[in-house]
Amino acid sequence: MRRHLQPHQALIAAFSGGRDSVALIHALKSLRGEFGFALSACHINHGLSPNADKWEAFCRQYCDEAGIPLVVEHVDVPRGAPEGLEAAARACRYQALALLKADWLALAHHRGDQAETVLFNLTRGAGLRGAAAMQEVRPLREGLSLIRPLLKVSRQEIETTLKRQGLTWVDDESNADTGFSRNFLRHEVLSLLTTRFPAAEERLAAAAEHFAESRVLLDELALLDLGNLPAQFPLPLSCLAGLSEPRGRNLLQFLLGRHGVRIPSQERLTEALRQLREAKPDRHPSVVFGEHRLLRRCSGVWLERNILADNSS
Repeated sequence: MRRHLQPHQALIAAFSGGRDSVALIHALKSLRGEFGFALSACHINHGLSPNADKWEAFCRQYCDEAGIPLVVEHVDVPRGAPEGLEAAARACRYQALALLKADWLALAHHRGDQAETVLFNLTRGAGLRGAAAMQEVRPLREGLSLIRPLLKVSRQEIETTLKRQGLTWVDDESNADTGFSRNFLRHEVLSLLTTRFPAAEERLAAAAEHFAESRVLLDELALLDLGNLPAQFPLPLSCLAGLSEPRGRNLLQFLLGRHGVRIPSQERLTEALRQLREAKPDRHPSVVFGEHRLLRRCSGVWLERNILADNSS
């Protein structure tokens, strides 16, 4: 908090009512006098659970008793989204949070979440940028940045603090469903790893920090490869033509990240680069990345919303 916040800024905490977000908002409430920030909270009601309205009521009561202004947003999560329900809910949540009026949006991700994210991104082939996992701070949109104050705090430390403070929370029954990838990693993979390697969570989170340092260097390399060009699409095809394959992939991944596109697998990115660079002049290759697509047009590489993804929602 001392590294990033300025006096008299507005900070809004994402508040699900779960144990992690209760720990976060409890800590922020105790710190607002020291740091002088205006604290509020936002609850996203996804409507996916029969208990969703009970969770909303819990958050309203907590914030009323704590004297914390609360904003509640209801989102409509598409059930048949191609990326799956878990990813679709996350996308809807972040779209709603990005509209909030504040300087900072505080999220309750902790060290265990970071370790899970490292494993998740590695297993789907997201490469070094994916292995860097979650950043402590990153811009969400102009004027609003994310901050994750608990990113180096363990799940056990959070639970111990909640019990010591006598705090209550709600439990999302979907967190036990190992049909969701992150729950599978948490309950089956990371739990098993920890029985053999007790420091696995801590070491994976530390590795994410090292990967993040390397990602900064790769971002600097991408800016060098852009030269005087702006870091945005459309990108002149000539800029990619003179680069080696690794540097070409790095530049595409850097630009996709700047536009909020989920980090693709290295295989997918390699194929996109190949098509964009090798297709004949009269062809217009298009490669889909979830809700977006890269395509070649007029000697340039363009990024557009995927029409099929829009229609499916």
